[in-house]
Amino acid sequence: MGPAATSLALLYLCSLGVPAGRADVSPTQASLPEVKKARGDLPDSLPELEPEPTSQLSDFENSYNYVLSRLAAMDQAIHKLNVGHYTLDVKVSQMVDSLSRTDAKVGELEDNIREVDQRSKDNRKETGRLEGCHKGRRIGYKCYLVYNSYEDYAGASRKCIERGGRVAMPRDRREQEALADYVKSFFHPGNWPVWLGINDLRSEGTYLFDDGSRVSYFQWRKHFLSSQPDGGRRENCVAMSSDDGDWWDHYCDRTMNYLCEFDDRVSL
Repeated sequence: MGPAATSLALLYLCSLGVPAGRADVSPTQASLPEVKKARGDLPDSLPELEPEPTSQLSDFENSYNYVLSRLAAMDQAIHKLNVGHYTLDVKVSQMVDSLSRTDAKVGELEDNIREVDQRSKDNRKETGRLEGCHKGRRIGYKCYLVYNSYEDYAGASRKCIERGGRVAMPRDRREQEALADYVKSFFHPGNWPVWLGINDLRSEGTYLFDDGSRVSYFQWRKHFLSSQPDGGRRENCVAMSSDDGDWWDHYCDRTMNYLCEFDDRVSL
């Protein structure tokens, strides 16, 4: 190597921070940190980072941004509540409409039930009238039928009305004699009284039929031991004896058989 080349090598080593006395050490053999330290690029110790100081302005901005975020969340929640309230209001309106339609249907159904009930009552009355005229005894424009079941006076009246008739009300001797013969044949050979539609419940001693008309013909039992009527204010309802057709006054709550009459549409 010539003198010029040697000088250039020394200058290069000096630029790398290698002492002249150690020119024999190659750059690859020296560690890179040592090289940087020798050049002054790497200090002996790194200084600790100091926290950035906070200012009042930055705290205010953080609080302001937090409040804004909370307000946004509240606004979103209020919007959801409004949507839910609107949905609930729509459902309530739909429910009210449905209830109104249901109420109308219930009213219509009640009308139908009343109509069916009235038709059923009419059918029972017509059936009772036909039964009375088919099984009982026709007398003039009326049919009579004995019911062998025990009822008090009010119950007998109600049962006859439900069947389309009324408790028998003999208005003259002809009807009385025909009824007495029919009742006697029905219970023969026994003697069982049957209710008639006659009472003095409104006024003691004033006997009326169940339709409110006054009784003008009587068939009271006449006997020196037990002439009728003898019950006074205690016995206010009238029954017919089946053995002889005589009338007796009785307690109205006593239970006995009863005799219904029905209007017959064909005179025999």
